[in-house]
Amino acid sequence: MTESLNNAVLAIDGGGTRCRVACEAAGIVHSVETGAANVSTDFEASILQMKSGITQMAQMLAVDVQGLTRLPAFVGLAGVTDDRIAGRVQSALGLTRARVSDDRPAALRGALGSQDGLIAHCGTGSFIASQKDRMMRFAGGWGPVLGDEASAQWVGRFALAEALNSVDGVQASSDLTQQLLDELSGAAGIVEFAGRATPTEFGALAPLVTTAATSGDVVAKKIMQAGAKYISEMAAGLGWQPDVAICLTGGISPYYADYLPADMQSEIRPPSGEPLTGALALAKEVPA
Repeated sequence: MTESLNNAVLAIDGGGTRCRVACEAAGIVHSVETGAANVSTDFEASILQMKSGITQMAQMLAVDVQGLTRLPAFVGLAGVTDDRIAGRVQSALGLTRARVSDDRPAALRGALGSQDGLIAHCGTGSFIASQKDRMMRFAGGWGPVLGDEASAQWVGRFALAEALNSVDGVQASSDLTQQLLDELSGAAGIVEFAGRATPTEFGALAPLVTTAATSGDVVAKKIMQAGAKYISEMAAGLGWQPDVAICLTGGISPYYADYLPADMQSEIRPPSGEPLTGALALAKEVPA
């Protein structure tokens, strides 16, 4: 197998829910999956997850770890906000021929390939991105404190806030708000949960909202409409126009489809690939 690494590439796609490590060797893609990897939230834990993935990959291919770390590599990670963090990641992983970036370019390339279009990526975090003539533009993705609007964790937090508003009588109660109050032991329980919850734990509440919205719950629909409004406004800011393809990627994005403006709904297309596919494509562009 060692000889087949001569033209191989390495890719890492890491986010708030999972990390995937892949190696394309001799035309075959091998991949493994580990835990969450957001280097802004927890740098050391993220590095451990990636190192674990690289080690598992080396074992799968029957090569040493150093053989993998010398390959052209693209690393796309949640939480990479500048070159300093990118450099720390590259050094910590021991990669010698790597481009380290946030997780947005891989998602964009994976969904669109080389075609023009726009993606609204809403998973645990979120961002909007466009590609025209292979030039990429991005908006959002600044994390759970300052951004990630329309993401799963944003939806979960919004729902909890609306449940508290219903207690105050400034928001109508609904099946959704009552369910949250019941499951978390009232307003005090919601406040206690929110004070310790991780983005993933907030995001775990999102399916309650999407299910309730499908059933016509007024509060759930309000939340989904707000998320869809954010997507449409950011898309316009990135220059989206009718007749340009839109891909809704990430776990919660497809649920916004029915709440988007009609001209956007008509351009929704399935993604051509996943972020890991995009990361492998970008790895092939890393200079020798």
